[in-house]
Amino acid sequence: MQAALALDLETRLLIVDDDPGIRELTAKFLGQHGYVVDTASGAVEMRAALAKDDYALIVLDVMMPGEDGLTILRSLDRATGPSVILHSVISEDVDRIVGLEMGADDYVAKPANPRELLARIRSVLRRSQNDRGGDRITERNFLRFAGWRLDSVARQLYDPDDVIINLSDGEFRLLLALVERPRRVLTRDMLLDLSRGPTAEHFDRAIDVQMSRLRKKLARPGSEDLIRTIRNEGYMFVAEVAQK
Repeated sequence: MQAALALDLETRLLIVDDDPGIRELTAKFLGQHGYVVDTASGAVEMRAALAKDDYALIVLDVMMPGEDGLTILRSLDRATGPSVILHSVISEDVDRIVGLEMGADDYVAKPANPRELLARIRSVLRRSQNDRGGDRITERNFLRFAGWRLDSVARQLYDPDDVIINLSDGEFRLLLALVERPRRVLTRDMLLDLSRGPTAEHFDRAIDVQMSRLRKKLARPGSEDLIRTIRNEGYMFVAEVAQK
C-alpha cells in the first residue's frame, strides 16, 4: 500500500471528457487517492492545460463532439508526451485495437468501475516510471541484430543506416518482447502478456495487426524477414541478438 501511495503523490492527471458529471466524479475519486487532477471538456481546453502544466497521464474520452478522442490522440507526441488511457462507451474489439495501434497505453470501456480505472492508471504509470528510471544509466547498452540497434532506454530503433525508425508504443513493446527472446516460438497470448502486461485483455487480432506493421518497418530489400510466423503456434524472432 505504501508503494502505491508513493507513486500517486505529486502525480498530475488530466481528465478529458465532454460530460461534466463524469469529469467531476472521476476527478474527485482520483483526487481522493492522492493524485492532482485537472479536467478539460474537449481538445481546446486540453491543449491549454498541456501548455500550462506537465501531466503524467491523460484519461481521454473517445466519443466527443467536434474533435474526437482518436483525432486528439493522433495529434499528441507519443514519444515524449503523457501516457494516455482511452475511455469510451465503444467496447468493440476493433475500436480498442485502433486506439492501441494509434499509441494509447490502455483502453477502458464506459461505464468503468472507478477502482478499475484507478488500477489501470497505476499500472500504466508504473510502466512509465520504470521506463524513465533507465534514463539514469550513463552507459547505454543496445540490443543489436542484423545491423539494427534497439535502444530500450530511449525507446528508439535504428536501422542499419543509422536512421531512427518511428515505432508506436505498442510496436516498441512487441519488438522488445521478441528481441529479448530470440529464436523462441512465442504464442499470441505470450506476446500480449509480455507487451501489454498480464492484466491486459486478450485480442489475438491486436497482435496480428501490430506484427504486420512491425514487419513492414523492419523489411529491407534483399534481406530475410526477421520475424517468422510459426503456423498454428505464434511468432519467432529469427535473428541473432547481442547486447553491447
